[in-house]
Amino acid sequence: MRIVGRRLAGVSWRVARHEWTLAAVAALVLAVVLTWPTLRDPASTIPQDTGDPTLQAWQVAWGGHALLTNPFQVWHSNTFYPEPYTYAYSDTLLGYAPFGMIGDGPVAAVVRYNLLYMLTHALALFGAYALARQLGAGLAGSAVAGVSFAYAPWKLAQAGHLHVLSIGGIALALAMLARGHGWSLRHGHRPDRIRPGWVVAGWATAAWQVTLGFGIGLPFAYVLGLICLGVAVTYGVVWWRRRSRPAVPRRLLLADLAGGIGFAGVTLAMAAPYFEVVARNPSGRRTVAQIEMFSPSWRGFVTAPPESWLWGERHEAARATLGFPGEMTLLPGVVLLSVAMAGIFFSAWRLRHRLMLAGAALVSVALAAGTTFGGDGDPGYVTLVEHAPGWDGVRTPGRLVLWTTLLLGLLAAGVLTVREPASAPARDPLPEPASGTEPAGEQVPASGARPAGEQEPEPGSTEPGPEPGPEPASGARPAEEQVPEPVGARSALRPAAWADAEPGARPVLRPAAWSAAATQEVAPEPARKQGGPRWRLARLALLLPLVLVLLEGVNRTPHVPAPEQPAVLRGLTGPALVLPSDGIRELHVMLWSTDGFPKVVNGLASFTPQSQERIRAASMTFPDATSVAYLRQVGLRTVVLLPGWAPGTPWADVAARPVDGLGISREMVGEDVIYRL
Repeated sequence: MRIVGRRLAGVSWRVARHEWTLAAVAALVLAVVLTWPTLRDPASTIPQDTGDPTLQAWQVAWGGHALLTNPFQVWHSNTFYPEPYTYAYSDTLLGYAPFGMIGDGPVAAVVRYNLLYMLTHALALFGAYALARQLGAGLAGSAVAGVSFAYAPWKLAQAGHLHVLSIGGIALALAMLARGHGWSLRHGHRPDRIRPGWVVAGWATAAWQVTLGFGIGLPFAYVLGLICLGVAVTYGVVWWRRRSRPAVPRRLLLADLAGGIGFAGVTLAMAAPYFEVVARNPSGRRTVAQIEMFSPSWRGFVTAPPESWLWGERHEAARATLGFPGEMTLLPGVVLLSVAMAGIFFSAWRLRHRLMLAGAALVSVALAAGTTFGGDGDPGYVTLVEHAPGWDGVRTPGRLVLWTTLLLGLLAAGVLTVREPASAPARDPLPEPASGTEPAGEQVPASGARPAGEQEPEPGSTEPGPEPGPEPASGARPAEEQVPEPVGARSALRPAAWADAEPGARPVLRPAAWSAAATQEVAPEPARKQGGPRWRLARLALLLPLVLVLLEGVNRTPHVPAPEQPAVLRGLTGPALVLPSDGIRELHVMLWSTDGFPKVVNGLASFTPQSQERIRAASMTFPDATSVAYLRQVGLRTVVLLPGWAPGTPWADVAARPVDGLGISREMVGEDVIYRL
């Protein structure tokens, strides 16, 4: 038992100090600090305002309630009675439904929302950090990519939109897929590192991301489709050039097929209710005129929202020129832009990869500009709205700046990835399974053999090098020692490794250089001693961009009191109508309906269903014989009046109207009134 205890303690210690454990803890700590005071009073305050956050608190609660009680009715929520498919009136956050299974009532919904608000920032940081590390970036560069993705200034304007903040699954899924396919920007494709288990995990994470909403998930699905198309084209080109079909591991192919089919199935299942909603409510379809309202000018991409502590007041004049500042202040970060621009010229990435990242970032900016790009957005975002399935449901093009931020973060990560001394120990930047287990598809080379395509780590590389094999027999020299080592003009390369060569064919060298310009052969630089003063100073200098990016992420987001549930709505039985029924107060009623989820007419979306319009029109004369008869006809049994909200609305004098001879009862609950039909 003592031996088992020691082993468990050793494993626990290794897990606790593993890079990914430390990264996760750091992401959580930063999320708590940089979203403060969200968790100071999570039961009674809510970030930004009491509009969309209360809606989204209801959405998460309804998802959990539906999955616990009747999963097949999840799309038919308790709001907008008697309409069906009302859960699909906006992005659903269905992927957070497991959180909605814990607790009940409005207070629990607010606490749940605040926790998710904090966790989305942590996941965004961790996901982008993992992606940058998988692509070959160093610690400092990956940290900058993660922090900028999680706390970019433009995201501060979206503090009330949890579905927009929930972008961590995008970066994490891409990291897992790259890991599973054995691919990175710095080292290219390494067949020995193919891991089908990570491929399945990547597709599953991508599917989960889509369940959080199509506003962010739809462009992500198209990006994955473009990546798959690019891989297929590359495969075809290699097949044509080699005159033979490149081999694909069977388990990898099955993992991609299963994962891709699963992702497509989840996406289609999520899309079906939205198509039904548009068919029933044509006014729910976005028009180019609506998209134009939210399309930013070029100035918006260099303007920060007022919630930014560093830039908010400084950019006040620039914001005044924007038509809808909440969706048009899209600054990714001044520091991020500066470092990323430097990354085009000085980087650990190859030149072609830098140009690809920069080009993709420019494309994302053009699409995020909506109708302002080129004068009318065609070609551009309008082209997608008119021809690409699903794009006519996304009215806020500026949110595509998340892709700009991610791509700029990867460019910046290349600048901040430097070579450490050759004596520095190599570390695996990617998580490994628990002792004694290996992920599905892991290929372990035989003892003493170097897998095809494997490369030894260059100085400072954070990728693990191959285990040293047995010494060659006396008089024999390994093949690698008989060939001069190719090196770059600017820095030493790792020793070359044989590419996949057929028996009897001349091996092909596969060097790894800092950039495509490294073509000369020079003598390698002598190894420097690890931990020298200059090297320590250089490493400390890499922290400066990280500190500045963190500084740009400091917020001034207001935290307002969450709307308190009136006593008259506690234990309410439906179907019911709460008056007044208009404006942002509808979202408060949705939040309060988490107390038992009674069916209510109330609800607020980007369009108004015809049934809700008719019920509201009839209720303006309530209580009278005509309105009572109509409300009974549509199935309503309860009407609640909140007089404190009534002044200035068509329902201002409802409480003073008589009910004699109508066959209904009226009861006072505090200052509020409940009518039973």
